[in-house]
Amino acid sequence: MNQFLKKLLSFGLASAMIATALSGCGNNDGSSTPDGSSDNGGSVASGETFKLGGMGPLTGANASYGISVNQGAQIAVDEINAAGGVNGMQIELFFQDDESDAETAMNAYNKLMDNGIQALLGATTSGPTIALTDLTKEDGILQLTPSGSAMECTQYDNCFRICFTDPLQGVTMADYAAETLGYKNAAIIYDVSNDYSSGMADAFVKEFEAKGGKIVANESFTAGDMDFNTQLTTVKSSGADVLFLPIYYQDVAFIVGQAQKMGMEIPYLGGDGWDGVLGQLEDASVVEGAIFLTPFAANDTAENVQNFVKAYQEKYNAVPDQFAADAYDGVYVIKAAIEKAGSTEPQAIIDAMTEISVSGLTGDMTFDATGEPNKAAKVVEIVNGAYEVKLAE
Repeated sequence: MNQFLKKLLSFGLASAMIATALSGCGNNDGSSTPDGSSDNGGSVASGETFKLGGMGPLTGANASYGISVNQGAQIAVDEINAAGGVNGMQIELFFQDDESDAETAMNAYNKLMDNGIQALLGATTSGPTIALTDLTKEDGILQLTPSGSAMECTQYDNCFRICFTDPLQGVTMADYAAETLGYKNAAIIYDVSNDYSSGMADAFVKEFEAKGGKIVANESFTAGDMDFNTQLTTVKSSGADVLFLPIYYQDVAFIVGQAQKMGMEIPYLGGDGWDGVLGQLEDASVVEGAIFLTPFAANDTAENVQNFVKAYQEKYNAVPDQFAADAYDGVYVIKAAIEKAGSTEPQAIIDAMTEISVSGLTGDMTFDATGEPNKAAKVVEIVNGAYEVKLAE
């Protein structure tokens, strides 16, 4: 097994989502009550409950991410409650809309605390997640972000994450490009206004060059840009073997579509922000052969994955993405920590996080004291208009 694959199968993950924002998609079936909290779609059994807060954008440009997180978490809550709850308690999920905005997130957090939450699954995007870390640290409760990938999301000992970090994704894809695929000359187009994108791009450059590769074009854009002719013209004339796009799927769709119109034929690589790109394209052939990292693939044949996909489709009439899967795993991680602690005392739950092992949709994971998960990523290739998990050789 080559060096990259050894890393891929063993690395301890710490990762990211959208310049303080992330990606995802889903259908919001009655997702919130008038005050922005989650509609659980059913009553919680009377008696003692564990109150779990959740947060993400349910409105605005990044709403698809928050909707996925809300819905994935609710599937897990429903399953756990139907199976008897956690230590005899039912879980009650309170979900607030933070609009992917730091100030809104802090106000939403105060509402959740007014509801008496005992742990927080959130936020969904990096900016709001970071903004909440001082508050959760002061209040002494567990903060577990499913998808906040900026390094600062886990800056305190009460803060953990489910997803990969941005720099790690960049390093991993650089290793894969150089060692497994054998590329020598790479081009990059990234969103300079997005921490997720720029963090991954910077890490890719350093690692690819360290492996003997050359960055022949390093182009940027700003959020909201829709014309990529200048960047693509530079890439086209650069002699690049491959184009790395550490961006979210919405921008990917614009870029690959314009590249096709310019007659460009170049392999694409990406990070987990690519998850959902096929739903944005009228012609999936423009990304045929593209490879990206993801913690979750809905067509994975694993029994737990297919059970989740079936339940999600039945409840929301949509195919779950990685954000839904991250949130689902996050709820089960919190359940495992409560069981390990044998208590709902907040510090006991936090302390238990480094002592648990959870087999989730996104992999078998443990957590270290820095808040980062230890689990393996999946390398996914787009083949015949579908996502296929690439197997290690």
